[in-house]
Amino acid sequence: MASTVFVTEVTGTTDTTEPPLPEAGLEAADIGVIVAYFAVILAVGIWAMCRTNRSNVSGFFLAGRDITWFPVGASLFSSNIGSGHFVGLAGTGAASGIAQGSFEWNAVVTLLFLGWLFAPVYIASGVVTMPEYLRERFGGQRIRMSLSLLSLILYIFTKISADLFAGAIFIEEALGWNLYLAICILLAITALYTVTGGLAAVIYTDTAQTFIMLIGGLVMMGLSFDYIGGYNQLEPEYFAAIPSKRNTNTSCGLPRSDAFHVFRDPIDSDLPWPGMIFGITIIATWYWCTDQVIVQRTLAAKNLSHAKGGCVLAGTLKVLPMYMMVMVGMISRIIFPDQIGCSLPEECIKVCGSPTGCTNYAYAKLVLFIMPVGLKGLLLAVMIAALMSSLTSVFNSASTLFTCDIWMKIRPKAKNREQMIVGRVFILVMVGISIAWVPIIQAFSDGRLFDYIQSITSFLAPPITAVFVMAVFWPRLNEPAQFWGLKACGIFIGIVRMIFEFAMPSPACGKPDNRPTILSKVHYLYFAMILLCVTAAISICVSLVTPPIDEKCLVRLTYWNRYSKRKRIPLNVFYQKKLLYYIFHAEPAAPKPFWRKAIDLFCGLDDGQSQQISTEEAEAMKISMLDITEEKWPAIFVNIGAVVMVAAGVFLFGFYA
Repeated sequence: MASTVFVTEVTGTTDTTEPPLPEAGLEAADIGVIVAYFAVILAVGIWAMCRTNRSNVSGFFLAGRDITWFPVGASLFSSNIGSGHFVGLAGTGAASGIAQGSFEWNAVVTLLFLGWLFAPVYIASGVVTMPEYLRERFGGQRIRMSLSLLSLILYIFTKISADLFAGAIFIEEALGWNLYLAICILLAITALYTVTGGLAAVIYTDTAQTFIMLIGGLVMMGLSFDYIGGYNQLEPEYFAAIPSKRNTNTSCGLPRSDAFHVFRDPIDSDLPWPGMIFGITIIATWYWCTDQVIVQRTLAAKNLSHAKGGCVLAGTLKVLPMYMMVMVGMISRIIFPDQIGCSLPEECIKVCGSPTGCTNYAYAKLVLFIMPVGLKGLLLAVMIAALMSSLTSVFNSASTLFTCDIWMKIRPKAKNREQMIVGRVFILVMVGISIAWVPIIQAFSDGRLFDYIQSITSFLAPPITAVFVMAVFWPRLNEPAQFWGLKACGIFIGIVRMIFEFAMPSPACGKPDNRPTILSKVHYLYFAMILLCVTAAISICVSLVTPPIDEKCLVRLTYWNRYSKRKRIPLNVFYQKKLLYYIFHAEPAAPKPFWRKAIDLFCGLDDGQSQQISTEEAEAMKISMLDITEEKWPAIFVNIGAVVMVAAGVFLFGFYA
């Protein structure tokens, strides 16, 4: 029996109106679940803070490089799955079907790239940040500064602001709070343990939150499928989910005929299949293999086998969002076709205040309708967990980028304590900028948040992907080539396209598209492919007409010499010695009053946490941290896991193609 059909006892006629939503607010049981969640997360965070030395760069930014495969994998997953995924993936599923889920399945391949191709080079090179890798690889400061600034811009545009907006949508629906009040409360909680705890606190709380997200998401999925009569009912019910008020002269409001295909028409569809294969891989390679937020977790692994094991675990978990989020969003449209599937601007304004669509509200509305008392609190905790795990990861990585790559350029003689303070203060600055960007997302996400995130990424990320791939696999690439390819051409072209996208947004459904061809006909995934090729071509041409880098300066900086035991001649000896000093040495501590000691201990600025070590001990520790050799049986296990993970991904793509 269709879930959208109800019988009115008074008249005996069929009533096709949607079921009423419960009023915003939580029962005592829901509040109890949320309090229990915060208690668990707080306990885990305090335990991680006490366990790890946070008073130096290695401890705060890399968790002492002592994390095993399970926390690494869980942190990779939860850092990626933010509230933007629950809201955005469910919204795109409600709007257009399952195709967006292939973004998640693509991670199966790109996480394999990370663990087996990129991470060995990063670990062997001994870097802390991705811009630092480019600096070691090419020399000079301009590429490092450019990439750091670009990464911070991407964090604000596509990560922090989007997740804040998505989390606030859910809390606004569930509690009836003001959007910005919800944002400020979430940020205050999130920034507290990120500012004080460092990467160790982030990784271990991410692990706890992964369990919470999986439990809550799977329960929600099970109840949703049960409500419509099982998985087999999803397709017929979805195609029947048509709003009662729509313009019958257009296809607006009708489910897409290819809603259950991940590979769609290459010319006229919303997600063309060549773009889904190649364009998504370009974007995903940037995200999973070159982005500081993700790579920082593999750099924190105790050895390469643990880094690979974490990638396998995360890739396996990435199979789930298609079912936990995308299809759950489709079920929300089945239950609420007039609200989630609205196509007339005046109707959408009544539902959610946006004339372009209300699919962003699909997950939140379904949670309020379908979850019993107690489990609503669990799902709210899940959304908070998703938001906080994603934001804490971005905050920690962004502070790492700013401190190590920008502040150290401004103040090359900055002491260890100054670096720690600057990194924490910068988190607060990013919070303010991100809040200011939320209204822009409200205006331009077009009711489909995940499309907004992917399109912005397509405009800015492909040049970064091109430069990193060539840096790792083509030793001939030099500094002038990657600078002109990345910044002068690739990024300039991408920013121009992004500006035009904001200046001339896509028309509402049923309206003619009078935008320039580059906007109306060139899909953002095709644009990503074009931008990658342009960046690579320019980089190759410039590299071939300029002098190469001496191979003595490339030791352990490319895939081909990652195992080399030779001593690398650094392009900037002073900088390298300075960084190693701050990683392995603490500064002499001056006498402090009691209150100052208590504050420093809480914030991880207590110099007494670090111990002075000899030059020989520091050198031995350095060699151990750069070692990427693997023991036989751990290497065999992670390789088998990788094969199984890829086989599962290929099967899923083939099954839903």
